[in-house]
Formats: sequence, structure tokens, C-alpha cells
Amino acid sequence: MSEEVKKDLPGGTSERSLNFLEEIIEEDLKSGRYKSIVTRFPPEPNGYLHIGHASSICLNFGLTKKYPGYTNLRFDDTNPVTEETEYVDSIKEDVKWLGFEWKNERYASDYFDTLHGYAIQLIEKDLAYVDDSTSDEMAAMKGTPTEPGSNSPYRNRSITENLDLFARMKAGEFPDGSKTLRAKIDMGHINMLMRDPVIYRIKHAHHHRTGDKWCIYPMYDFAHGQSDSIEEITHSICTMEFVPHRELYDWLIEQLGIYPSRQYEFARRNINFTVTSKRKLLQLVTEKHVTGWDDPRMPTISGLRRRGYTPESIRDFCDRIGVAKRENMVDVGVLEFCVREHLNKIALRRMVVFDPLKVVITNYAGEDEILHSENNPEDPNGGVREIPFSKEIYIERDDFMEVAPKKYFRLAPGQMVRLKSAYIIKCEEVIKDAEGNITELHCTYIPESKSGSDTSGINVKGTLHWVSLKSSISLEIREYDRLFKVEDPTDEEGDFKEYLNPASLKVITTAVGEPALANAKFDDRYQFIRKGYFCLDKDTSSSRIIFNRTVTLKDGWAKEQKK
Repeated sequence: MSEEVKKDLPGGTSERSLNFLEEIIEEDLKSGRYKSIVTRFPPEPNGYLHIGHASSICLNFGLTKKYPGYTNLRFDDTNPVTEETEYVDSIKEDVKWLGFEWKNERYASDYFDTLHGYAIQLIEKDLAYVDDSTSDEMAAMKGTPTEPGSNSPYRNRSITENLDLFARMKAGEFPDGSKTLRAKIDMGHINMLMRDPVIYRIKHAHHHRTGDKWCIYPMYDFAHGQSDSIEEITHSICTMEFVPHRELYDWLIEQLGIYPSRQYEFARRNINFTVTSKRKLLQLVTEKHVTGWDDPRMPTISGLRRRGYTPESIRDFCDRIGVAKRENMVDVGVLEFCVREHLNKIALRRMVVFDPLKVVITNYAGEDEILHSENNPEDPNGGVREIPFSKEIYIERDDFMEVAPKKYFRLAPGQMVRLKSAYIIKCEEVIKDAEGNITELHCTYIPESKSGSDTSGINVKGTLHWVSLKSSISLEIREYDRLFKVEDPTDEEGDFKEYLNPASLKVITTAVGEPALANAKFDDRYQFIRKGYFCLDKDTSSSRIIFNRTVTLKDGWAKEQKK
């Protein structure tokens, strides 16, 4: 874990100095270079956003919240084969859910006519040419990092011929892959990306916005900087793999004489026990290793939302991991810490028994009564809820031992415990079936030990959660854990899917909860006492109430790995 991450965790300092991007922006504003700044978040709509995108979203939108300016949401939709409106809609939903609003909604396809015009300008300046070489032939001519490339045999076509061929490419005369438009720069350039890069290719494919108007499409490197320039983006923030692309970004802007947007790079923050490659995530979905893009085990924003993560916790996580120029692996435990910290403040407390064991309170002769308990002890305005109490209740089977060791503070024959927000009970008798299985416990209670007005004078060390049998409601619990069993599944030998965690989902169908959960809402967050944090799942119906575990109460993963 990086020092930047550690410093904001318990025991560290919460003060944060300016990151390098903030230093650049403050200097730009101070010098008068800009009066305000403009950033953009430019996802390709070919999949769902993941936690890595959340970091970029928080960075770009966060900068224009801190400094005067605004952020555009721009869809890099230059590849019609992989892009869908479904992904556009999901991206907009995710950005809004994270708490951000864009000034302008833009698409690279908005600029196809302008970009086509820019390409013609380059041809007219003899800075671009139509190449008939195949992709394999171009790769062979590219050279190596230590050896210069060789010129294409089509590099010296005349401006007139190139304009004619490019027009015929646009008119649909040629099949996919038969021709490309390449920038004419330098095949001996030390930066291999500057060795006559392809800037347009032929794709006879239906585009999700422009339909069949175009059969030639700009490459990312051609569309990126020019789209930034058209929108007058002042600080174009990318991840570190785009460092070699910056030279081409600047060259194109300079040759076209357009608004000089500037590119800056920051390091990805990879998270252990998951993958964030869209291609790999798509594999998990299409091969049905998960139920979909929003499977609660997925690192997608929609998956985290369905699992019960809050936008506040994700923004906090992105702020804690910070911005740097060096890539490193962030422990997913930091993300879990952030959501625990937030949920502890907002989650409604409820009692749910996962593996019920019936308890009969033999000396409880009165009418069923209503007890009260705080909704959230961390929230002074959280109010209280009613909890029915009766002669027959359920406790967790794991909270009873017939032969208990020393310092066992839960229920055992002859031993007393307190029922949360209720009474002290004592186990008097264990009832078993013909096979010797424990079917119920007979206990007595201390009437004077009622929580909040206890006059019994009895002190017990154990407190158990419970549910009244008569008023209990049936629940399905889905306990989610980390999707992979190794820290970096892409760094291991073989197929990354071989390292999927077989225990990443456990479904419990025996759970019972207090009746207040019958009115659970999808936006509510819950702490099931002694169990963890949970939220209602979208699969819930009138006949089946389903809760997803967001995170455990404490980090048990590290302890489990040491066994």
C-alpha cells in the first residue's frame, strides 16, 4: 500500500498536500494562462464503467469543483463495432450516481465532419497519405525501438491522388482493411507512435448515433486531441500509458493550427483481487462466470452500487488513494474500509438470524410485548424502532454450545446471556430429536433484566441477537466475497479465470429477520447486528426478500489467508 493511501487511514494524518495536477492548475491560474479550466471525462461506450474509471471521474470532476471551470462528458465513440447505446446510458447513470454533473454531453461522433475536414487539411499539406498496405505489412515496416522503420511504397503518392482515394474511401468504394489514411511524420522517429500512424480506417459498420452515414472512422489518436481542441479543454488528463501518445497529440494540434489543448498523465491505481480490463470483464459476463455487468462481485460501478456501496464511500476511496505518476497496487481493503466507515454512520440496525435455533422461554407467561431499540446509535436523530418479543424466539445455532469451553460467553446449559435490547435468559434444557440433533432450547428469563430498566443486578458478558418466531419474516441472504483468490490474477500463469474464487458467493435461504425489514427500501443501507452491512437486492419480489452483503463488520480476509 502506498504512503499516500496509508496517511489517510486510522492512525495517519488526514492532511493532504496538493497533487501534481493541482500544482499545475494553480500555477496556470496564477500566471493568467487560464481564467478557468475545462476538463473532460471521455469513456468509450463499449462496456460498463469500473472502479478505475471512478478514480478518473472523481479526478476530472473534482478539479472543476475545486477550481473555476467545468467538465464535459464526452463519449469516444469512434469504433462502431463495439459500442452500444446501452453502455452510453449506463455510463451517464454511473457518473450521476457518483454525484457529478457535466456541463456538456458530447460525442466524438459529433465531430466526424470536422475531423474529416482536418484529415483533408493534412493531405493538402502533404502530411497524410492513403496506404494500401495490410496491417501485417505495416507492422513489418514499423521497425523496432532500436531500429528505424521503412517507408511505405505508397508514402509518396501525390496530394491529388491521396485526396481522390480518401474521397473514394469515404464513398464506400473499398472493403474493410484495404486502405488506411496515415499521417506522414518520420519512419525513423525514436517514438514508434510517430512512425506514420494510421489516423483513419475503413469500417462498414452501423454506428449507434450516425447510422450508416460513415464507413471511415478516425482512430483514437486522431479523434482525441482534436475533440479536446474543439471543446477547448485546458487540461486533458489521461493515464500513464498515453505518455508516448502525447507527442502525436501535440503534433496534430500544431499542424492543424487549432486550440492548443494540453495532455497530462497520471498513474492507474490497480486494485488487488480483481481485474479491470474491459475485455476480461466482458469475458466473465459472456461466459457466465458472473450474472452480468452489475453482478455484486464485479468491480463495475453498477456492481458496487448493487452490492450496497455508496457514492460517498467510493469518492472517499478515490480521494484517499490520491493521484501520482507511479503505478502501484492498492489493497481492496482500503475500499472496504471506506464503505464500512460510511455505512457505520448511516446504516439502520436490524436483527437477522441466518441459521435459526428455536428457543422457548418457559417462564414467559405474559402477552407478547413491543420492545424498542435505536435505529443507529451513531445517529442521534436516527430514532427508534419497535421489536416484537414473545415466548418463542430464534437465535443463531452458532451461538449455542452444549459443551462449552472456558471463556465461552454465549449460550450453553446453565449459562446466561443477554438478548439484545431485551432480557437476560438462562439455558435450562436442550431438546433433541431421535437422531440426537438439537431442535430447540428451553430457557428461563429474568423479568427484572429488561434493557433500559434493568434492576436485576446480574451482569453477563455475552449479548446475542435474536428474532421473535411469531413475527419473523423469511429472507434470502447473498454473502459476496472477493471475485479472485489471488492478488493479481493477470500476473499468474494460465487463464486468469482459473483463479476465480469459488467461495465468492454463498446463498443462505434459512435466514429470518425482524418484521421491520418487510418495509426495506432499495436506497436504505442496513447493519445486520453482528453480521455485516447489507442492502436489498433488485431480484427481490413480493414472494422473496433478498439482501446482499456489502462488506463484513471487520476485515476477516487477512486473518483467513493466514490459516
